[in-house]
Amino acid sequence: MLARLGLENGKIFYGKGFGATGSCEGEVVFNTAMTGYQEILTDPSYCGQIVTMTYPLIGNYGINPEDFESRRSHVRGFIVKEACASPNNWRATDTLTNYLKENNIIGLTGIDTRALTRTIRQSGTLRGVITTEDCSDEELVEKAKQAKPLSGQNLVEEVTTPRSYTIDGKGRRVVVLDLGMKQSIAQNLSKAGCEVVVMPASTTADEILVLNPAGVMLTNGPGDPKDAGQPIETAKDLIGKLPLFGICLGHQVLALALGAETYKLKFGHRGANHPVKDLETGKVQITSQNHGYAIDEKTLDGMDLAITHRNLNDGTVEGMTHNRHPLFCVQYHPEAFPGPSDSAHIFERFISMMNS
Repeated sequence: MLARLGLENGKIFYGKGFGATGSCEGEVVFNTAMTGYQEILTDPSYCGQIVTMTYPLIGNYGINPEDFESRRSHVRGFIVKEACASPNNWRATDTLTNYLKENNIIGLTGIDTRALTRTIRQSGTLRGVITTEDCSDEELVEKAKQAKPLSGQNLVEEVTTPRSYTIDGKGRRVVVLDLGMKQSIAQNLSKAGCEVVVMPASTTADEILVLNPAGVMLTNGPGDPKDAGQPIETAKDLIGKLPLFGICLGHQVLALALGAETYKLKFGHRGANHPVKDLETGKVQITSQNHGYAIDEKTLDGMDLAITHRNLNDGTVEGMTHNRHPLFCVQYHPEAFPGPSDSAHIFERFISMMNS
């Protein structure tokens, strides 16, 4: 089945389709992780995006029912160099191709993913369209130019939980504001002994405070953080009233709530091998990341904040804490699914902050 990827800059990549058929559009990004494609496919932070895997062989250990990070896949499309048709793993219950087909996700294989990655690195993130349908190359490029930009789509509302639910635990109650939560975040809190109450992104501060939680976590999620209007207002109203902890989009939402600004990175940070330095200990952690926006450090001047973590590839802010209020946040994913687990101790820090 022939398939093509057309980019808004006019470039076209020819390959073969796998999974579903038809057409899909989205922001084309790349992830440098060697494993973890199942977690990537079900990470809500990828909503609105076509994901390219830079590692050449994907699907070799199949799909299993235990490694899903959310109730369904959220990627718009999936691009690999080679899709393994015959996985071999004792945990596998399905193939990648079948999973994409069942979830109506169009896959593209057989293209030069290194060339595509180089294009994105040089030009910046691009809108694109994958199609298995019959149309001219010119029409395909025009469709890519007309694709919706990520900013302005309010994707958080698309991926958040429709209603509140509780994961039982014996410890302190933690409210998790679901901006596009990966299940492993709630699992880490539950394993730490917390009663986890997951609430929709539209939840207000008053609705949270009535539950009398020990702390609030703002999770990862998709899109432009400036589109997350209600979560920003909720965070503003909670600062100084409860311990707050943010991960990824939650990190950016807390920065906006404090009055800082965010900006879009040229091609983002996506992978499981990003070095981050803990400025308090001097140690370097290899982290899992998935984001296309960052905090504008210049806008933090004059705020009662301390930068705690820094990305060693480009120097961007990867963590910060408030000097007066119980509030801290990190840009990377300490829940480490897919790995590594260098920063899993961040959850312990949140528990300690609530206990104190």
